[in-house]
Amino acid sequence: MCVATNPFPIYLPYGDRHYLYDSGNCWLQQGKNGRCQVLYVPGMSREECCRSGRLGTSWTEEDVPNSTLFRWMIFNGGAPNCIPCKETCDNVDCGPGKRCKMNRRSKPRCVCAPDCSNVTWKGPVCGSDGKTYKDECALLKTKCKVHLDLDVQYQGKCKKTCRDVLCPGSSTCVVDQTNNAYCVTCNRICPEQTSQDQFLCGNDGIIYASACHLRRATCLLGTSIGVAYQGKCIKAKSCEDIQCSAGKKCLWDARMSRGRCSLCEEACSESRTDEAVCASDNTTYPSECVMKQTACSLGMLLEVKHSGSCNCK
Repeated sequence: MCVATNPFPIYLPYGDRHYLYDSGNCWLQQGKNGRCQVLYVPGMSREECCRSGRLGTSWTEEDVPNSTLFRWMIFNGGAPNCIPCKETCDNVDCGPGKRCKMNRRSKPRCVCAPDCSNVTWKGPVCGSDGKTYKDECALLKTKCKVHLDLDVQYQGKCKKTCRDVLCPGSSTCVVDQTNNAYCVTCNRICPEQTSQDQFLCGNDGIIYASACHLRRATCLLGTSIGVAYQGKCIKAKSCEDIQCSAGKKCLWDARMSRGRCSLCEEACSESRTDEAVCASDNTTYPSECVMKQTACSLGMLLEVKHSGSCNCK
């Protein structure tokens, strides 16, 4: 039995070497171990693979069975003999906030390099993740590396009150359920209710026609109201009368004689001395997380009165 072969194989120049054109595998990246990782398309030529010009795209010449590819990816940290499509930073577009830079192994890499030339405020800023950054440039670097949707909320350190918070544009300052100040845009117009399933019982004991109506009330009030549970508010005598959605537990507010559905699966990390809070039961807890864990174990609602010990107002 004869197997037909190509009498005129096509070769593609690559430096001082040449590689067979008509077979191979295309990969999305080359790992630090030098191997190709994250298979993109098998059975693709190097020319087709590298056509996009994307930094990180690599190619392997070996035309191997799927079992071998699987073994390489799972047990060997990727495919050997990995040929990167890009060897220099020429014509590399890393996207906004990044630039191409040759690393210590003389490989092109996209690194975060936000343009901070237009940043006028040099002091700390509060990010949309509720964290304080030393300046806007530091926030932009985190935005590039970790949180693509991270933005500046307001100038200055993140605060626990809306006092002295100047929100940009038409946004309004609101204190959320964890006593953090956020700048939000109030939606003053909500669509008419179309379903009974949209009713929500607020933590203030008021029935809201939908989540939009509750958010609007929160904006106008300037303090987070929060959802006690789905559906209309009922005259409950205890948590036994309230049905919470999956993953939540009813905590009873003895002061207001109301129940509230809360998440109770949070694991607490080791607390720092500056994380102590004074709770509504006039007890000092190492952190807000520990307070919530205690509330869940007791089935009793606890809220933060203020930061620090109850003995230090």
